[in-house]
Amino acid sequence: MKLEEMISEIELAAKDCECGNAHNKITIETMTVGDDAFEKCAAFIVMKKYKRVLMIADVRTYAAAGEKLHSIFVEKEIEHAICLIEPNVNGDVVADEVSIVQAMLELDADVDAIIAVGSGTIHDIARFCGAKTSKPFISIPTAASVDGFTSLGAPIIVRGMKKTFQTVSPIALFADINVLINAPKEMTAAGFGDMLAKFTSLADWNFGHLHAGEPFCRLSASITEEALRDCVEKIEQIATGEEEGIGSLITALIQSGLAMLIFGQSHPASGGEHHLSHYWEMEFLQKNQPQVLHGAKVGVSSIILAKLYKQWFGSESNIPEGLKERAAKVAAIVENIPDADRLKSWLEKVSGPTTPLELGISSELVERSLKEAYLLRDRSTMLKYFNVEMR
Repeated sequence: MKLEEMISEIELAAKDCECGNAHNKITIETMTVGDDAFEKCAAFIVMKKYKRVLMIADVRTYAAAGEKLHSIFVEKEIEHAICLIEPNVNGDVVADEVSIVQAMLELDADVDAIIAVGSGTIHDIARFCGAKTSKPFISIPTAASVDGFTSLGAPIIVRGMKKTFQTVSPIALFADINVLINAPKEMTAAGFGDMLAKFTSLADWNFGHLHAGEPFCRLSASITEEALRDCVEKIEQIATGEEEGIGSLITALIQSGLAMLIFGQSHPASGGEHHLSHYWEMEFLQKNQPQVLHGAKVGVSSIILAKLYKQWFGSESNIPEGLKERAAKVAAIVENIPDADRLKSWLEKVSGPTTPLELGISSELVERSLKEAYLLRDRSTMLKYFNVEMR
């Protein structure tokens, strides 16, 4: 399916959705994954009659894609400025108030649009700035590493705490397939880890709807499930870095982002495993430790929760008293999560980390996060239920 067809099919399905929630309109005008993506980006800017654009990148992502895009802009006489987000003391580029202020200072009034050249962090900075200034932004992914390219949420670090702001989606996405293929292998593995995490996030969403009546959308869930299934089916091609595999991975990540976009919140793709990841990230920030890729963290945390959820809720005999009337439904939700060993084998196939130790995360931090990470978000997950109702 072409990406443009994906948008139209999702919007058509949303019209007939019976979930009762108000679906967001997809405001993405065009999406391209191919070897001519940057030329199409330039043509899109000319078509929109933008007089000046601001490219937000970092040193690495500018080298990976920004330089080529800059050359095309010069050739097409597209006026543009370049903002290279500076790393922190650990050498990490992070989406925090410091990076946002740097970008905002370079976002002059005569800039018509923002171009995010990078992966998740650069996109979070760009979409936040775009939302605050009412300037549209264009997505240029440099790695198939996260599912946030097409979503609304921008996780921002504010005073050491991670908070997700609902902002804006891009008006267009242009991904050069050769840039994605040549991205660091650990970033591709992180993207695959971000997709595998949907097993536990979908389970948590179903549980939250069943137990706490949280809003649920079968359409958004099915979009995420389809993206996850397609991704797992192409694991061999993803592992070897083939064009078909990387194309399937970026498409799955885009699709997951669209599921969040139409629902308006991150429920389809973010559950207890993301809360653990955010907790670890904030710990690293507070101790001035170098950051770990988001997808690597959620891949590992999903393995941890897959094992624990099956121990806590995996059979009707394990279901706590407060859920006895819905024991069969809870057990069925958990049954849809693959065993931890299977998740581990899939991540190993793409050379991704599978244990906290590989990420520099201590067993003490893991144990603490299992008790406290649910407090980061007011969301009903099985991790929260265990801590609040079962301890």
